[in-house]
Amino acid sequence: QVQLVESGGGLVQAGGSLRLSCARSVRISSVFAMGWFRQAPGKEREVVGAIDWTGSATYADSVKGRFTISRDNVKNTVYLQMSSLKPEDTAVYYCAAAPSISRMFQRIVSYWGQGTQVTVSS
Repeated sequence: QVQLVESGGGLVQAGGSLRLSCARSVRISSVFAMGWFRQAPGKEREVVGAIDWTGSATYADSVKGRFTISRDNVKNTVYLQMSSLKPEDTAVYYCAAAPSISRMFQRIVSYWGQGTQVTVSS
């Protein structure tokens, strides 16, 4: 069963913006931290950031000041707003759920989405 479903990927020019969405199944506890990872070709999957159930978010250094994670607990959806995009942001972006933000950054993830492609052209 699919527990996390991403949407919103696509092609954007450098400097542009894009917003990803991730719909969370009600089977996943609402107190779980939600996060985003990305994986570029030939590279390891890396954490982008995560948000806990209170709305407090933590980000990887590479995206601080450019990306914002938010969540709507009524709609069971988490968002990744990406701005000032760079070609090096090109990757498959994955939504994830984990018991806490710290677990997310330790890559101890309980649920994964199927991924959505983001391509930033120069």
